[in-house]
Amino acid sequence: MLASIAEADIIVVCPSNPVVSIGPILAIPGVRDAVTSRRGAAVGISGIVGGGPVSGMADKLMPAAGIEVTAAGVAEHYRELVSAWLLDDVDRDLVPRVESLGMRCAATDTIMVDDDRAEAVARAALALLT
Repeated sequence: MLASIAEADIIVVCPSNPVVSIGPILAIPGVRDAVTSRRGAAVGISGIVGGGPVSGMADKLMPAAGIEVTAAGVAEHYRELVSAWLLDDVDRDLVPRVESLGMRCAATDTIMVDDDRAEAVARAALALLT
């Protein structure tokens, strides 16, 4: 896995629960350091829209981990891992706050209701790195 991270053209931190989905992956020995060393090639997509999770119970777990339940709060949590952050149009007003963390940031419709929407989200995320 570490070799794959080192050799990846782009790393995408998907819109998932930062505590129980992404957190355990980053806790695997060496993974956090490997992703951090590739920060310039890493982009994240917020799973928090309008102050709540798109699905699941992230809003119940994030405060216990010291993460603010906003798209900007998750960006801050990942600031050492990613150099770019995509958030939903609903949270467009948070773009300057995320940019103040030293990340490129953009807003788009991130709700992936079908394959076309998922492709558009992926393209918007990748565009932040090019």
